[in-house]
Amino acid sequence: MQFNLAGERILLTLWVGSLWAIGYIVAPTLFSMLDDRQLAGNVAGQLFHIISYVGLGCGVLLLLSVFKRLGLHWRIWVLIAMLVFVVCMEFILQPMMQQLKLQGLVEGSAEKATFGMLHGVSAILYMANALMGLGLVAFGLQQKRK
Repeated sequence: MQFNLAGERILLTLWVGSLWAIGYIVAPTLFSMLDDRQLAGNVAGQLFHIISYVGLGCGVLLLLSVFKRLGLHWRIWVLIAMLVFVVCMEFILQPMMQQLKLQGLVEGSAEKATFGMLHGVSAILYMANALMGLGLVAFGLQQKRK
């Protein structure tokens, strides 16, 4: 499957723009405007879940489209890393965090500490994804012609 360059740019913009908008505009706004931190967290969590699937869809389509044209170019490795990070966040870290929330997060408990650590790892992976995506937007998905 191969999209034209405009189609690839649209997919990349949708994915990366969503990462930045949700992660760095919407989620902080929810926490600053809602008095109920649990509600803000639940809404933000649902939005991050949606963005994970947007990323998986866009990322797989981009990978299939770009790989044929570029081969094992650094841009392919960035796309693969971004997809691996999404999979780790959505299917490993988020279920672990959800399980801890169901057990109850009491201040000072081991569960609360573990949740905080997992949340920190997730935040680092999310930022890495957003920055790698920004790099792809800045440098484009095609190799420069020599």
